[in-house]
Amino acid sequence: MFWLIGGTELVWGLVSLAPRRFADAFAPQLQHAPWVGFHFYDLGFPSFLALVGISIALSMARYTEKGNRPAAVYGRILRRLVLLFVLGLVYNGFFHHPWHELRVAGVLQRIGICYAAAALVVLHFKPRGQAVIAAALLLGYWALMALVPVPGVGAGILTPAGNLAGYVDRHLLPQPMCCYTFGDSCGILSTIPAIATVLIGALAGAWLRAAGTAAYRISGLVLAGVISLAAGEAWGHWFPVIKHLWTSSYVLVSAGIGLLILAFFYWLIDGRGYRRWAFFFVVIGANAILLYVLSSQLSIMMLVRYLGYGDGQRLGMFWQTGLHAFDLAWAWLLVWFLYRKKIFLRV
Repeated sequence: MFWLIGGTELVWGLVSLAPRRFADAFAPQLQHAPWVGFHFYDLGFPSFLALVGISIALSMARYTEKGNRPAAVYGRILRRLVLLFVLGLVYNGFFHHPWHELRVAGVLQRIGICYAAAALVVLHFKPRGQAVIAAALLLGYWALMALVPVPGVGAGILTPAGNLAGYVDRHLLPQPMCCYTFGDSCGILSTIPAIATVLIGALAGAWLRAAGTAAYRISGLVLAGVISLAAGEAWGHWFPVIKHLWTSSYVLVSAGIGLLILAFFYWLIDGRGYRRWAFFFVVIGANAILLYVLSSQLSIMMLVRYLGYGDGQRLGMFWQTGLHAFDLAWAWLLVWFLYRKKIFLRV
């Protein structure tokens, strides 16, 4: 969330002040890979979905331990799905655009769908069953993309114009779409492997609740991360790592890196007890959904565009960086105030 509310642009501005060789090498990591490949910035969304999975594992475990039946939680799952979908439409400009110009798919919509699907799986299956379902989703998606032909193109074509997911989006999703010309990066078919991302997070959450020492849990996370990363890289030779299509190899690569990062922070915060430095990010995470929605509606950069400066390039890099720092600061102060008042958006 830090990167989405101005952190990316702020770091980008600071990197631009570094020596040219370093800036040229690092700058691409602050953007999504154009098509095939993996950049640091491609880690954000799958990490968020994995955290959703971890929260599902922890909350559902507490719920079932109280003796509640799975059916009793269906209403809560449905409510969250609807609220996230509606908030996603608001983020996409529901109050600013006519219906025919509104993007229906989106980040929050995908989070809602993946949350609901994964929550039902976690409710009804133990971790081994969850792992089998996640693997089936990844293999099934690969089979669809590799074997089902696109009319006039053929099967197994993963170009922006020729892939099956984009073809389905063009025929079933209303315009506009994002974030490539021939389909939606949060489209219909690519949501299938995104559910697997949430289930991998749920498995990590179940592992963190397992009996054993902190060192045991960390070792398990590291081992799983290495295996996932290696499997994703290997699979990528046949099913390339493409964020826009959420390919199965992309799921495994992003999950592998995410598990290694989770292991590091679990060791640092829970194992070593270094917690104070993380307060800045704890405040952001406590109201992440609210912050995400507001970041699209209230921004100093919106005023800059309104005044005729476009994306701010005419102001120069120094002023652009300052404005993005301002955006980040006001957003953090808002959620810090809510954090102190114990006001949290619960969906």
